[in-house]
Amino acid sequence: MAWTGSADAPPTARIHALAPSMHAGERRVAEAIAADLSATVESTAQVFADTVGVGRATVVRAAQTLGFDGYPQLRVAAARELAREAPAEVGDGSLLGTLRASVDRFAARIGHAVSALTEESLRSAVSALDGASRVLIVANGLSSPIGLDLVLRLTAAGRPAELLHDALAQRIAARQMTAADVCLVISGSGANAASLAALRAAQEAGARTLAITSFAGSAVAEAADVALIVPTVDGSFRDELVHTSRAGLALVVESIVDALIAHRGSRGRDAREAVLRELGSALRE
Repeated sequence: MAWTGSADAPPTARIHALAPSMHAGERRVAEAIAADLSATVESTAQVFADTVGVGRATVVRAAQTLGFDGYPQLRVAAARELAREAPAEVGDGSLLGTLRASVDRFAARIGHAVSALTEESLRSAVSALDGASRVLIVANGLSSPIGLDLVLRLTAAGRPAELLHDALAQRIAARQMTAADVCLVISGSGANAASLAALRAAQEAGARTLAITSFAGSAVAEAADVALIVPTVDGSFRDELVHTSRAGLALVVESIVDALIAHRGSRGRDAREAVLRELGSALRE
């Protein structure tokens, strides 16, 4: 699988999305690039290959898998990414200083979260959500809160959706779907077995399936009819499993609902106005 996202996406965002699905040699190259962009800029393809311990052809193939014409274009993109990034703030040793430094690093890379999205995939997802007779949201583990947030936001947008927390109940609900329905799976790793089982059950029932995940080559992304890839903001597949930040996914979910409201025109505006009236009434009480 090669990069299909934005041509302006920085190398590290592409690597975070694709590395888990790359061949072993190419993955070694990609991880070495992400670990040291400066070395990538300063090295020729042969020097970089010698450093990593692979053949020059593997370095070139890795660059092409990441969406570049070749290694020279990758070097230019790496230099551009380095130039854009502000120097990381160093914590002062205090808890607050450490927190601020972490937030600053995260903020410098938050734009990576949307770098793999395409106009086609977004339009397909929004249109499917708008036109579905029934929408089932499947989200397990640490993706579950985002699934609940999406259900609440869709309902507020006049597009009712449902979320079941039990894995067996998810599969049963998915199995009862029809071709007029949509099953949307949220999985950061794209490897959650329960979420994948529900997605496949929905497909076997004839429903259209959507996925929001961080890795383009993950099982969930490859199985879904439409996959929205949201690369991890600052990390690898291991970081996704250990640190499990969902900030990028949450941001994209919120933005998708805004896009859906705009797509629905007066229906979306009327639903939002109704929500605001209810909120106003609740606050007066």
